[in-house]
Amino acid sequence: MLNQLTISELTAKLALREVSARAATQACLDRIERVDSQVRAFISYDAADALAQAEAADLALASGETHAQRPLLGVPVAIKDVIAVKGQPLNCASKILGRFTSPYDATVIEKLKAAGAVVFGRLNMDEFAMGSSTENSAFQVTRNPWDTSRIPGGSSGGSAAAVAADECIVALGSDTGGSIRQPAALCGCVGLKPSYGRVSRYGLVAYASSLDQIGCFARDVRDTAIVTSVISGQDPRDSTSVPEPVANYAAGLTGDIKGLKLGLPKEYMIGGLDPEVKRAVEAAVEQYSKLGAEVVEISLPHTDYAVATYYIIATAEASANLARFDGIRYGLREAGADPIELYSRTRGAGFGPEVKRRIILGTYVLSSGYYDAYYLRAQKVGTLIRQDFLRAFENVDAILTPTSPTAAFKIGEKSEDPLQMYLMDIFTISCNLAGICGISVPCGFTAAQPRLPIGLQLLGKPFGEETILRLAHAYEQSTEWHKAKPPLSVAG
Repeated sequence: MLNQLTISELTAKLALREVSARAATQACLDRIERVDSQVRAFISYDAADALAQAEAADLALASGETHAQRPLLGVPVAIKDVIAVKGQPLNCASKILGRFTSPYDATVIEKLKAAGAVVFGRLNMDEFAMGSSTENSAFQVTRNPWDTSRIPGGSSGGSAAAVAADECIVALGSDTGGSIRQPAALCGCVGLKPSYGRVSRYGLVAYASSLDQIGCFARDVRDTAIVTSVISGQDPRDSTSVPEPVANYAAGLTGDIKGLKLGLPKEYMIGGLDPEVKRAVEAAVEQYSKLGAEVVEISLPHTDYAVATYYIIATAEASANLARFDGIRYGLREAGADPIELYSRTRGAGFGPEVKRRIILGTYVLSSGYYDAYYLRAQKVGTLIRQDFLRAFENVDAILTPTSPTAAFKIGEKSEDPLQMYLMDIFTISCNLAGICGISVPCGFTAAQPRLPIGLQLLGKPFGEETILRLAHAYEQSTEWHKAKPPLSVAG
């Protein structure tokens, strides 16, 4: 099935003219028709536009363009509903944006299109990327393809579920505290959060501007490397993007990791970590030793403060960023006798409960008398967490951890307990606070039926994507976990 191919497999067939980009795109659209009523990964998609893009890719291939020039030529890529694509809806899975259509392309979308990708579909998410389960969308609850009674993770749950269910070849998401890596782990695919500043945020609707980063979901590490090379690089429209050179990450997947030193933080193998997850991670550690890497215990002493620090910084920045959604310039507008009533009624009707909770928390910690006690102190602790990682990287090349403390939980299981939901990000948020890169790869399954995926997280130095991709690829190629497919009831 063309929709099940990797980028490498599909582009090889396209180059030989064995298949067409139109056929590959149609295969994805057909798959969506067959299974998305179960998975509910897509909020919307424009089949005619997708096929028109695919036909343009076929014409380009016929005229002699190659994948050396345009590495994603003819490859269907779906997009999280927080990234701007010209002419497509941009709702952030929220009512407050109403029928808003983006008038421009995000930088990452410009790069995808320049590389020849077929950019289609809006993928479901937690509203404004605030959540860990994709239950907070104003449109629908996305379901895990491995067990549709369970969550796919969040906030990029639609992106992870679409890739796992073979509804697209790859997908883009965003990661503010684990929103790529955690759903990748729970859905059994690969997800990479690049270093802060590696990928332009221009055209990404902001949640927490000092933490947000765009990355991709894919079936394997090589596809992840290809897409990451395409979307990376400095952008003058994003003052936080960094002029670091971008490597050909796929070329660095040599399989040779002999002599690399991996750190295993003692603070991450904690109580509350599911025993099956712990066993899977310990088995992965053993596998790395067999592959020639050296694994040593390290300490990240400020780990215990990460969740509290994150939920102060992220909510404070969310409060400021979401102030622009006021019913005046675009989106939903409720009637009001004066501006205050208009704002209040519009934001009350337009935002969901979790977004309101985080705006209120953020406004509180930024308020007079509390700024120093909460926000300023959290910034200082964030610096200590970053220093923990930088000190660790003086002695190790990468850090190994679980991605999520448990496998996917049942829909509704944690909805009434925000703290338990927030703790699902306990292993991923430090990466964002430190501004480093992280990747999740499949490393096993739970024993009970239906089997649920387990993810292994590799954390790298700032702009150390090449190293963690090489480590992830070596592990992936020595195991079979990434080849498993979810048991959706509709074949094809």
